[in-house]
Amino acid sequence: MKLDVQLDGRPDEAAQRARTLTDAGVDGLFTFEGPHDVFLPLIVAAGSPDVPPADLMTNVAIAIPRSPMNLANMAYDLQLLSKGRFRLGLGSQIKPHIEKRYGSTWSRPAARMRETVLAVKAILNSWQDGTRLDFRGEFTRHTLMPATFVPGPNPYGVPPVLLGALGPVMTRTAAEVADGLLVMPFHSHRHFRERTLPAVAEGLELAGRERIDLYPQAIVATGGSPGEIESATFGVKALLAFYGSTPAYKPVLDIEGWGDLQPELNALSKTGDIMTMVGLIDDAMVRTLAVVGTPAECAAEIKSRFGDVAERVCAYFPGSTHPPETIAALGAELGSSAGSTT
Repeated sequence: MKLDVQLDGRPDEAAQRARTLTDAGVDGLFTFEGPHDVFLPLIVAAGSPDVPPADLMTNVAIAIPRSPMNLANMAYDLQLLSKGRFRLGLGSQIKPHIEKRYGSTWSRPAARMRETVLAVKAILNSWQDGTRLDFRGEFTRHTLMPATFVPGPNPYGVPPVLLGALGPVMTRTAAEVADGLLVMPFHSHRHFRERTLPAVAEGLELAGRERIDLYPQAIVATGGSPGEIESATFGVKALLAFYGSTPAYKPVLDIEGWGDLQPELNALSKTGDIMTMVGLIDDAMVRTLAVVGTPAECAAEIKSRFGDVAERVCAYFPGSTHPPETIAALGAELGSSAGSTT
């Protein structure tokens, strides 16, 4: 399996971090919509002559507050800069963030994401094929494209448009219209097999499609010694507590019998009691919802969960900066190109 790793940090530090990760041999870099813009670090990495070529992906860009035209422009230009190595990953976020953080409008997220994916693809295909742009949706309309604003065919082709999903409706939507499904990192093996894959199958059947590329994501606590693994596990527990406090993620806890924990975590999150939240995440939860162990043990678990349905995995290392040799070791065990260089 190929290994994708988060390109975290500030844009002015992105080139150095990208160089460190690509020197470790990772196959791809992805960005998360966090404290900095989701596109800028990828632009820096793609445009830097000091960063070896790598696959690049937003994972995810929050789509509802953004215009499909803006997203199409960014995707087109990053496809140029990366010489055909870019994938546009989109996500919906949840209502409080859309309304209170982005100051945008929330409604029917799956329907809106479906339309956004179709609109972005319609714009990109119009530029690529030279056909008239005529997209008329319920939430957005794109019918004006003067020649002045047409970049022309992208020499590297149209970049894939991926959709992040957790619940069955959004997962079906991704299988119907997107080029790939980003499986959200907060999940368990049971949830993936019993909820995600059946929803994918339903979406493919509805659309009359045969397959969709799957991009599973794993929250990883790894290291070369017990101490390193223990330190990494604390960061994993903090992230799991954050995800677990979100009502939209309760179905993952429900399927494992931990659903009652969600409202408790949610109440603590509103008071900022992070340490108590972390203390509620026990070792069984960590091993069920994340991947823990040496690089060899983590690679074996990742292959067990996803190896029969996916060709690559996105690995998160929350709360810790793993040395390049640890990341290279994980990639080597997965069988990716990671570990081939130092």
